[in-house]
Amino acid sequence: MTQDFSKLYDAIGKAGVIPVIKLERVEDAVPLARALLEGGIPVAEVTFRTEAAADGIAAIRREVPQVLVGAGTVLASQQAQAAIDAGAQFVVAPGSNGSVIDQVLAASIPMIPGVATPTEIEAALEKGLQVLKLFPAQVLGGVAMLKALAGPYPQVKFIPTGGINEANMKEYLQQKNVLAVGGSWMVQADLDEVRRLCRQACDNKRS
Repeated sequence: MTQDFSKLYDAIGKAGVIPVIKLERVEDAVPLARALLEGGIPVAEVTFRTEAAADGIAAIRREVPQVLVGAGTVLASQQAQAAIDAGAQFVVAPGSNGSVIDQVLAASIPMIPGVATPTEIEAALEKGLQVLKLFPAQVLGGVAMLKALAGPYPQVKFIPTGGINEANMKEYLQQKNVLAVGGSWMVQADLDEVRRLCRQACDNKRS
């Protein structure tokens, strides 16, 4: 039976942008999450590209509960379990590992696998998933690719990631099959700059 994650997807869609965070230090997680929130973006994806990911997710869940925090770059079962145990509210991957998808869904957590082809989209649909990460979006053709996919897959919403920035995000968000975009351009060491770039992204989205 397909699980209903509509409230979470609605929250992501309302935010419009998912900041993609590579945490080098666990102690940076909470200040960065607060800066994103103060800048108007209450969503974060912490990637499992560093050892700090799981503890960083747990810290954000504990200290900044207003931020919807997910785990990204989840490639294997061990990472998926670490994300689940840390309290990740959604899980994202660059590709579509069937066993990871099943593991995350079995924990009643939304899974957003990466797709690059119609074959992968149909495999995800077979598992009841209709919100998918298009990766790497710009390399795959960007907006032109999304327009091409809209016809045969009207039920699918995409989160394009890879090559998205403040200059092209608006064009992506104007596509009817885009739920939100993912990017790391607003994730800076200077927290004032994080706030400024988040506000700029929110203004750009609304303009």
